[in-house]
Amino acid sequence: MVSSRSGVMRGVHHVRYLIAVSLLAMFALSACSVKPALPRNMALKAFDPYRNDFVCQYEVNNVPPIDAQADAWFQEGLRLTSRDLPPNQRNYPKAVELWQKAADKNHWKAMMNLAGVLIDGDGFAPYEVAAEPERAVQIVERGMQLGIPAAFDLMGSFHQNGAGVTGDISRAYGFWELAADKGSPSAQTFLGKALSATYDNPREGFWGNRKVGLKMLECAFAQGYGKAAYELGMTIRGTRPELNEDNNRALKVLHEGVKMGCEDCANSLSSNFRNMSPLTNNFIDTARSERYSALGDALYHNPDLRFPNLDKILPLPPAKLPNGTAKQNR
Repeated sequence: MVSSRSGVMRGVHHVRYLIAVSLLAMFALSACSVKPALPRNMALKAFDPYRNDFVCQYEVNNVPPIDAQADAWFQEGLRLTSRDLPPNQRNYPKAVELWQKAADKNHWKAMMNLAGVLIDGDGFAPYEVAAEPERAVQIVERGMQLGIPAAFDLMGSFHQNGAGVTGDISRAYGFWELAADKGSPSAQTFLGKALSATYDNPREGFWGNRKVGLKMLECAFAQGYGKAAYELGMTIRGTRPELNEDNNRALKVLHEGVKMGCEDCANSLSSNFRNMSPLTNNFIDTARSERYSALGDALYHNPDLRFPNLDKILPLPPAKLPNGTAKQNR
C-alpha cells in the first residue's frame, strides 16, 4: 500500500511539473509577443497643480548636439517658409524634404518643425503639404526617445487636440509637466502662466500656485524665451510685493523680451509708452512708443529676428533716445 501511494504521488508531482513547464512556456511566448507601450502611450505621473517646488532645468542641456550639415538644411527650410515670402511662394514640400534629412541626423529643431507641419498639413498650391498625422506622431516619439524636452511638450499638444492620437487633456497636462521638468521653455511658460493665478479655476485652466508658477516663468525667461518674458512681465506688473509684483522689473523684463524676439513685448511697451501707464510710471514717450511699434511689426513678419543691441537704439528711461529728441511728457 505504501509503495502504491508513493507511486501515485510521484505521478501527481510529475503532472504538476509538466503543467508548470507548459505555463511558463506560455507566459514566455506571451511576453515575447507583447510590445512595449509606444511613447505616445507611456505611463505618466498625474499633473499636480499644487506641487511644492520646481527645479529649473535648461533645454540646452537635454538635447542632442546639432550637426553642422543638418543645421544648414534646417536653416534653408526656414528660409523657404519665411513669413517674408508671400504665402503662395513658401515652399513647404522642399522644406519638409530638408527637415527630414536634418531630422535623420537628430537635429531636434528640424524634428519639431517637421512634425508641426505634418500633423495638419501646411502651405498653398503649388507648394502644399498634405497632413500625415501618424508620421508626425512617430517623429515626435523618436524625439521623446532621444530625451528632447520639446518633443514631450509637442506630444502634450497632440493629446490636447486629438491630433494623431486620442484626445486626452489629462495626459496632455502630464506631458506638459514632464516637458517643463526636462527644460522645455515653452512648457514652462504655459504651465507657469497657468499656476501663477491668485486663486483656482481648473475649468478655465489656472490655479493659485504662484510661487511655483513664477519659478517656471523665471526659468523659461532665463533661457531667453521671448514668450516667457511677456508672461512674466504681465504677471509681475503691479505694486503688491506679497504677490512679487514690481512695475520697474516688469518693464525691464518686457524690454529684454523684445531683444529675445517677443512681438507681444514690443507691442505692449509701445502701448504703455503711448498712454498713461503705471508700468512706465505714467511717463508718456511717443518716440519710444513708435520705435517699439516698428519692432513689433518687424517681428510679426519675421519672428526669428533678435535684437541683442537694442539698448543702443532704444534704451529704457532715464536714458535719452539716440538720433533725435524724444517727444516726452509727464
